[in-house]
Amino acid sequence: MHFTATFVKVALFFGLCAQALAFSYDRLDKNNTVLLVVDHQEGLFQLARDQIPSAYKSSILAHAALAKVFNLPTVLTTSADSGPNGPLPQEIIAMHPTSKFIHRQGEVNAWDNADFQAAVKATGKKQVILAGITTDVCTTFLALSLREAGFSVFANADASGTFDIRTANDANDRMRAAGVQILSMFAVACELMRDWRNTPGQVELLPFFDQYLPEYGFLTRAHDAAVLNGTLSAFAGQSPVDPGK
Repeated sequence: MHFTATFVKVALFFGLCAQALAFSYDRLDKNNTVLLVVDHQEGLFQLARDQIPSAYKSSILAHAALAKVFNLPTVLTTSADSGPNGPLPQEIIAMHPTSKFIHRQGEVNAWDNADFQAAVKATGKKQVILAGITTDVCTTFLALSLREAGFSVFANADASGTFDIRTANDANDRMRAAGVQILSMFAVACELMRDWRNTPGQVELLPFFDQYLPEYGFLTRAHDAAVLNGTLSAFAGQSPVDPGK
């Protein structure tokens, strides 16, 4: 019995070591990415109870706007939008007047719709950023199908919503187990940008954050005000405590 337990521990140790050595950082590449807007419909919005409604509205608009900042090909899709699920918000439609828009009439998993599949594949991109309502169905089902089809999948957690936090956590765990990366909107934007000196970079991203991520936008505003007013502290960048004392 003792031998068996020891063997299991050794096998587990070497298994973890092998996983660590095999790790490869799959970074978002703005030149190889398609963005999907999945069922961000006005009726379904009411089901997203795991987030504050005002913040969630901003997050789904930010998700769609990311494609405009980085010039990403975008595919929009809705489920039975002529019924109580409701339409996509007009703000999103206005952002993407020429993007493919697939109106599904019955398929729960968007990947089961042949037109949607064709639209995604036609972009030629191998990385997918997606978000939808609900996280456990619209986002997860599609994310798992995309993984099975060989895509790298990045789920925008801020722009995916569902009934409650437990359901969201279970759905995210299910996606992670299939190799889906779960990121915040801020992480998605920064990984696409990579360097503030790039284009898109500081010039394009700071107004984006100011509109959709007020915590970062107001930080930038405060810094700008201090620079313009000449009120930067003489101790900026220095430790307030003398380590020699």
